Amino acid sequence: MSASSYPLARERNLILAGLIFLAAGGWAVLLWQATAGGMLMGLTMGLSAPLFLATWIAMMVAMMFPTAAPMILTFARVSAGQRERGQAFVPTWTFVAAYLLVWTVFGALAYALALGAQALAEGAPWLVQNAARIGGVILVLTGLYQLSPLKWVCLSRCRTPLAWVLHAWRDGYAGAFLMGLEHGAYCLGCCWLMFVLLFPLGMMNVAAMAAITALIFAEKSLPHGHRVGQVAGLLLIAYGVAVMLVPGLLPTAMSDSMTMPGNMPMPGDMVMPDQSGMPMDMPMPMGGPTAASTPLPGRMPME
Repeated sequence: MSASSYPLARERNLILAGLIFLAAGGWAVLLWQATAGGMLMGLTMGLSAPLFLATWIAMMVAMMFPTAAPMILTFARVSAGQRERGQAFVPTWTFVAAYLLVWTVFGALAYALALGAQALAEGAPWLVQNAARIGGVILVLTGLYQLSPLKWVCLSRCRTPLAWVLHAWRDGYAGAFLMGLEHGAYCLGCCWLMFVLLFPLGMMNVAAMAAITALIFAEKSLPHGHRVGQVAGLLLIAYGVAVMLVPGLLPTAMSDSMTMPGNMPMPGDMVMPDQSGMPMDMPMPMGGPTAASTPLPGRMPME
């Protein structure tokens, strides 16, 4: 190994280790919140905007950093090559920060739309009653988008890191930041409906997050990733149609069916006993023996 290639390899390994560490930390946060948070209800999970965005960023780091690693490493390699030639050098974190900013803005928009949907549902009970079927429609739309030309245009930019970096290269910090924004926009165009799916599937559904991460990675990295995405689209369409016909197939609908029915008395609504120890609304037996004439357990009746 030459002296010039060793720093490049070391820097590449450090960046890759950092991405793995951040992704693992993001997954740890998501697993902790999924297990410790209980059943978080509603599209916004009852979270305030800052806490929702913090959860969203952890989700993006966990799910998108592994899939974006080839592009990030390619940017770092080209930037390091420029530094060795004595040209302007920009740290990779500038590119990564702009990429993450795109997804953060999308998360803020998703939170605002979720708040609007919840407010609309309060005045339209039929939305709540048909929430699972609406989720089925979202599944079908996501599957159709997987088959659309726009999906392929965005995905093709993500599947060719070196060609895209060389074509979109801009010098300086501002240039690197703009490149991060541009790549984030292509990545968002490729995958945005995948994350909308988490609203009907459950925002803290770790299994769904893992499946989406694996699908995005396969689309971007495998030789036949485009075909994988198309097959996934057909499966999403079939699943969405099935959910519209049988709403209980949706995980969130199954969770709702396990809750206590509305006409069943809650623990706070139970009848309280009076001082005699008998429930106040329990009818006394008519024509039966009185308490005085009823033998106590363990005692023989007096002759």
